[in-house]
Amino acid sequence: MSAVFDHRQIRRAFSRAAPGYDAAAALQREIEARLLDSLEFHPAKYGDKQPPQRVLDVGSGPGRAAAAMRRRWPRAQVLALDLALPMLHEARSRDRWRPLRRGVERVCADVRALPLADNSIDVLFSNLCLQWVEDLPAVFAGFRRVMRPGGLLLLSTFGLDTLHELRSAFAQADATPHVSPFASIALFGDALMHAGFRDPVLDRDTTITHYRDLPALMRELRALGATNALQARRHTLTGKARFARAAAAYARDSGGGSGLPATWETITAMAWAPPAGAPIREGGAEIARFPAAAIPIRRR
Repeated sequence: MSAVFDHRQIRRAFSRAAPGYDAAAALQREIEARLLDSLEFHPAKYGDKQPPQRVLDVGSGPGRAAAAMRRRWPRAQVLALDLALPMLHEARSRDRWRPLRRGVERVCADVRALPLADNSIDVLFSNLCLQWVEDLPAVFAGFRRVMRPGGLLLLSTFGLDTLHELRSAFAQADATPHVSPFASIALFGDALMHAGFRDPVLDRDTTITHYRDLPALMRELRALGATNALQARRHTLTGKARFARAAAAYARDSGGGSGLPATWETITAMAWAPPAGAPIREGGAEIARFPAAAIPIRRR
């Protein structure tokens, strides 16, 4: 698969955003909290299974979720993995101010090449990281490799409708793409099934935020590290004329209400790592026949 994203640019953008990321990431924290609530489904809650021994937070950012899981399972080894080293420095600062009996261990690595042993992770958690990956089946295969059979997988990502207003506005001003492509819930679920994960349940939720104008939205995206990291992006400044055309198109399409709307479609998924040796899309196996359209979807 040809690269859609410039991963060096992704690393640079999130490295620059690290000092102020936590203050800007209100929606990200809300989605993270909902995903953390799903840890209640871990069998250890009901005495059916031992508490996890090793927990991984992929795309951990400043480490809020990793710290929360460390508090939930104080005897577990908790790993916070992120592509941007400054994000992990922020997580280390959090550890210093909120000391735990055993701190969160930080790993600077790429989600596409996890530097972890096979069958070593009991819970894999990832909040709003996977929208920066072009090959979901390959990443999910990596998740399956490092997870122990029966391990819990909890994920969130942004879906197809995310920032569709911004995409449309720039398309009317410039032929060069400015907004990332986002996976549909069907593609996301199908990739989970290809990797062999069991009993997946997907949720879809939509949030609309409002901004005074296009510069205000762009400032927030920069603060979050969510800048244009497409390989096909323009490598020079957009230019005042193009930006003005995009701003005018955005305002016109929004209907002239109070502020510019921005849609955020969130997909969350919970699934379980299959038994050792379970096939991945092998002929005749149930997992190969299960259609993505049949995955239960709860709509808020």
